[in-house]
Amino acid sequence: MTRTEQEFEKEIKCCRDIYEKKTRDYGTSWRILRLPSLTDQIFIKANRIRSIEETGENKIGDDVRGEYIAMVNYAVIALIQQELMSGEHGAESEERLELPLERAMELYDKHLGRTVRLMLDKNHDYGEAWRQMRVSSMTDLILMKLKRIKQIEDNNGKTLVSEGVEGGYMDIVNYSLFCLIRLGEPQP
Repeated sequence: MTRTEQEFEKEIKCCRDIYEKKTRDYGTSWRILRLPSLTDQIFIKANRIRSIEETGENKIGDDVRGEYIAMVNYAVIALIQQELMSGEHGAESEERLELPLERAMELYDKHLGRTVRLMLDKNHDYGEAWRQMRVSSMTDLILMKLKRIKQIEDNNGKTLVSEGVEGGYMDIVNYSLFCLIRLGEPQP
């Protein structure tokens, strides 16, 4: 296993643990959210990080690391929601909204696994360029991906030559994981 794979595994374990604990606390209440609402929730987190990066002020005290973890989990939830909604029609019932913990974890692992495989392929081709990037630049890239996703959502999912929202969510997961890794490194 490469260094990057080990670092990803460590951060994924942390994100997965929080997702599981929140699912135990709240169930799958997030199933009520439409994809644009999930996109906006991720935007709120990324925008807060950028604000803290620009001002150096953090008045509520929650650390930035927690926001990146939340972005990983909300983006995975968006991928899950996209899959589940594509197979459902009509109004949602309470029973269809609530997933058993085992199913919620299975779907999380499935989508995160696909996303990490994409990262490993891209990381190979790009030569781990992310290690030379500033965390603030990756925050900007996440915000750019969100603007693209919002535009695609506003266009009812139609694109001419661009990847759909799924690729954007996957990139957000991977950039957020890169940021978590970089935040854990000694700072100069």
